[in-house]
Amino acid sequence: MTPKPAHIAMFSIAAHGHVNPSLEVIRELVARGHRVTYAIPPLFAEKVAATGAEVKPWTSTLPTPDDDPAVWGTTLLDNVEPFLADAVQALPQLIEAYEGDEPDLVLHDITSYPARVLAHRWGVPAISLSPNLVAWEGYEQEVAEPMWEEPRRTERGRAYYARFEAWLKENGMDLHPDPFVGRPDRSLVLIPKALQPNAERVDEKVYTFVGACQGDRSQEGEWRRPAGADRVALVSLGSAFTRQPAFYRECVRAFADLPGWHLVLQIGANVDPAELGEIPGNVEVHSWVPQLAILRQADLFVTHAGAGGSQEGLATATPMIAVPQAVDQFGNADMLQALGVARRLPAEEATAENLRATALALVDDPEVAERLARIRADMAQEGGTRRAADLIEAELPG
Repeated sequence: MTPKPAHIAMFSIAAHGHVNPSLEVIRELVARGHRVTYAIPPLFAEKVAATGAEVKPWTSTLPTPDDDPAVWGTTLLDNVEPFLADAVQALPQLIEAYEGDEPDLVLHDITSYPARVLAHRWGVPAISLSPNLVAWEGYEQEVAEPMWEEPRRTERGRAYYARFEAWLKENGMDLHPDPFVGRPDRSLVLIPKALQPNAERVDEKVYTFVGACQGDRSQEGEWRRPAGADRVALVSLGSAFTRQPAFYRECVRAFADLPGWHLVLQIGANVDPAELGEIPGNVEVHSWVPQLAILRQADLFVTHAGAGGSQEGLATATPMIAVPQAVDQFGNADMLQALGVARRLPAEEATAENLRATALALVDDPEVAERLARIRADMAQEGGTRRAADLIEAELPG
């Protein structure tokens, strides 16, 4: 039975790694006849509108993808306080934007705290769309509590929790901040189960792994393998942690004199190509590239091991060198290495010599190719975009 058209509201922040995973799901829901509104800062309005969703713009105080990552600070509290402050100031904007236009169901990225509050206020179901790993049974004891032990003892840490709890109570939610952030009532996980630590301990009544929801991405542009390129390597550190000119110089050195190799180097918006020195003929340098289009033709992916890049590497069966930079990337790099499809190189060890030796070992290893093919086949069975849309429709009221 086809559900009758509904108003579904999606909420996210202006960050590529949080918006991109949801886009094909939104496109599919629109194609099924639903009215989808998407609350997002104006920086991502055009990308969201291309799905057919109606943009509900709001003003964010969070750093943008083009800002220097250093603005996020270096401590756990540095990282989390901006999200709470942004949520507090965003909520009145979103209440006003949806006044008289309340949805039947709320979808939200894991960073969109106002979305879960709004769903509670409106009395409608809320589904988290997680672009990265989720909590397993025992996560709090094994990861969260040790991580928060020191910050909780500080005056600043206690003040953070007090502000968070007060905000939730003001909005009628008698929840501690930890389960509010980390334990949704329902979640669709937009990564393959292969990337989830302790997957056997994840509560599948709450979390459903639907895998990569990538689409054809043709609107991002095309890329053609150059004539005479026997091997192609892509280097990309995503959209946030790209201010790494020294690392890029090592990548150029690693592949500059390798016969038959062609290097595609994405350096982001904050690095001037002139900082890389002389660029050999077999190296192309860009601030941004159509990553998935290149990976479908590449032989090697040098990645920061963000959730999006990791699953794109798996979905295209591309061997990876993981050079993690921050947050969940270290865990993703460990998972990729444990799967036998990548080698992890700490940033300080990512020299031209190590990159070259690791690249040659990976691309010539038939067991790596076999593992990647098996994982790609398993991912295809997870359902992706269509299954995600089916599960969202199943949660619609009535």
